[in-house]
Amino acid sequence: MMLHLPDSDSLKAKRQVARSLADRIRNQFNVSVAEVEDHDLWQRLTLAICCVSNDSAHANEMVSKVVAFVEESRRDLELLDYQTEIISGV
Repeated sequence: MMLHLPDSDSLKAKRQVARSLADRIRNQFNVSVAEVEDHDLWQRLTLAICCVSNDSAHANEMVSKVVAFVEESRRDLELLDYQTEIISGV
C-alpha cells in the first residue's frame, strides 16, 4: 500500500504517522504490518500488510477492509496505489 503524506514535513513526522497507522491496522484487523520501501522519503509511506488464511477469498476481503479503513480513517493521507498478492501452498 503506497500512501502520500502531504502534511508531513520531516522523517520524524512520517515515522509518527507510520507507527500510529500500523498500530491501528494491527489492532483492528489482526494482520502484520511493516514499512517496506521509501524509508528516506518523508512524504511517501509504503506499507506491506500480511494476512494468513486458508481461504483466498477471506484474505482478499481482509486486505480490502484494511484499504477501506485507511481511506476512511485517515483523510489526511492519499492512497496512491496498492497491490494484492495471494500465495497458495496448494
